[in-house]
Amino acid sequence: MMPSHLPHWLQSVFHSGAQPYVSDLYPKLGDTVTLRVRVHSDAPVRQLYLRTFPDGEQLFTRMRKAEDVPPASWWEVELEIGEPQVHYRFIMESADGVFWYTALGSAEHEPSDTTDFRIIADYEPPGWVHDAVFYQIFPDRFANGDPSTDPQPHEYDYRGMRPHTYPWGTPPPAKAWSPVNFYGGDLPGITAHLDHLTRLGVNTLYLNPIFTALSNHKYDVGDYDHVDPHFGGDQALIDLRRALTERDMRYMLDIVPNHCGYASKWFQAAQADFNAPETEFFIFHDHPDDYEAWLGVWSLPKLNYESLELRRRIYGNDDAVFRKWLKAPFSADGWRIDVANMLGRQGAVQLGVQIARDIRSAVKTARPDAYLLGENFYDAAPQLQGDQWDAVMNYYGFTHPLWFWLSHYERASYKLNGKILSDGPSTTTAMTTSWLARLASYPWQIALQQFNLLGSHDTPRIRSIVGENDALHRLATVLLFTFPGVPSVYYGDEIGLTDDDYLRSRGCMNWDEATWDGDLFAFHQQLITFRRRSKALQFGSFQLLHVDEDCVAFQREWERERVLVVANRGTESAEAIPVAHGGIPDNTVFRDFVGGQEATMSNGQLILPATGQGATLWQQIA
Repeated sequence: MMPSHLPHWLQSVFHSGAQPYVSDLYPKLGDTVTLRVRVHSDAPVRQLYLRTFPDGEQLFTRMRKAEDVPPASWWEVELEIGEPQVHYRFIMESADGVFWYTALGSAEHEPSDTTDFRIIADYEPPGWVHDAVFYQIFPDRFANGDPSTDPQPHEYDYRGMRPHTYPWGTPPPAKAWSPVNFYGGDLPGITAHLDHLTRLGVNTLYLNPIFTALSNHKYDVGDYDHVDPHFGGDQALIDLRRALTERDMRYMLDIVPNHCGYASKWFQAAQADFNAPETEFFIFHDHPDDYEAWLGVWSLPKLNYESLELRRRIYGNDDAVFRKWLKAPFSADGWRIDVANMLGRQGAVQLGVQIARDIRSAVKTARPDAYLLGENFYDAAPQLQGDQWDAVMNYYGFTHPLWFWLSHYERASYKLNGKILSDGPSTTTAMTTSWLARLASYPWQIALQQFNLLGSHDTPRIRSIVGENDALHRLATVLLFTFPGVPSVYYGDEIGLTDDDYLRSRGCMNWDEATWDGDLFAFHQQLITFRRRSKALQFGSFQLLHVDEDCVAFQREWERERVLVVANRGTESAEAIPVAHGGIPDNTVFRDFVGGQEATMSNGQLILPATGQGATLWQQIA
């Protein structure tokens, strides 16, 4: 948020990468777009300037006063898209001094270019993603459609461990090795329950790995060329694709190009023969048993992208892994790339940028509208400039700041003994500052594609994060569907699943509807319906309007649609929210989408009914 010593009117200064602030969201190189800035009508602004940096030289351009529609005045200017990526900011002359405005907000100092607004020229988005609502499935734990393919102890030995399939939802033995504890979930089980997903309203599946592997999680891939037979094999994926097409639904596959499994046919060939072609796919310190593995985990040998043959097999050839599964008959709609932050990186060898760009080229050649999603828990801004991933799983930019606000701060790393913990939740300012800083680090075109989530197979479930507090769970869900980006529901969150005592967030889906939280399911249905219809939530700007100890309010705008979100973690109702600096005139009327109550702007404040703890979503109606 803006420092408190700055003039109050600076809160009303606003620009975004969305319409009506940028006339064209996806311009071509050589196009000219119109940029608009909104300020309060009473702001003592004498002149605004656009600051650009064409070919490395600073350029200031005077803006013109466009219109005055109280409580807002508008300034505009033309910007030529003369480079593959154009970055810009604004400078204001006023009676109170000279101030700068960037994607991070107003400042009295000259900010660095890293906080500039950005526009990518000639960017082709995976357009279907904008109205997508994803549903993540961990296949072994979702539904058992064909018990005849359940893994059995006699089938294989995983370095002394054998697979066991347990009755659905029952705990495994205390000393059982987690990766070979199965419950029989498979692709036919997913196909059989598509009616549940269409009733919920989701339209895109994200499947955790399905390729042949020995574990239940299948991040230890053994064969990239086939669906695991315990999941139904290749035909089961073809059948699922057909069933999804009939319902106008899509799906995204999960791939592990950073490492493979100990039982991989490539790794076994390399171990058996030092002169095998596959030996160069790995980093052997002392052949055959001393090798580089992901975070030192013996079952996950790391792939070596110095090998040109490995690159050809993974993405380069016409029938390479990244290309094959995007084509008929499988026709996947996108890829989620495991540990994308580590791909092609090992000590002195730092090939990550090159490999990511190569993968993008291969994927977009095979299917131009494919969604290319990277897993990255940290700052992924360098990978989100239009030349690598379309998006990342937005833990860093959305999920973690929200968790810390609703529960407590917590951080760990794989070599740290213990965790870094706070005694209580983070401040609202900490959360919103994190949100804005992340959004400021990449173009708005990319922000609209970010993969937002409340939890996944790698994290606790959101209902457990909030201590099974239903109001806070719903608050988090409202923010999931209204924050810039694409929302994803983790299987079972819609019915109130919590972390399992034994399986944690990877517990078995509960198919006994009598035990579901039906109100929570209906709440998800409502929000999904609203998200899929709302252009403001799919494309609109994001402006923070209010931040206090327990409450945050923001608005999303697109053309004539305006949506306000008020999230209150406290138990006392937020009754009057000052939002005039959002350009909202008095007497504007809003209706809460979920509850149907109305609220009216008066004296620059949104007067709210008593709602208590939770979140409300307000749509302008008059």
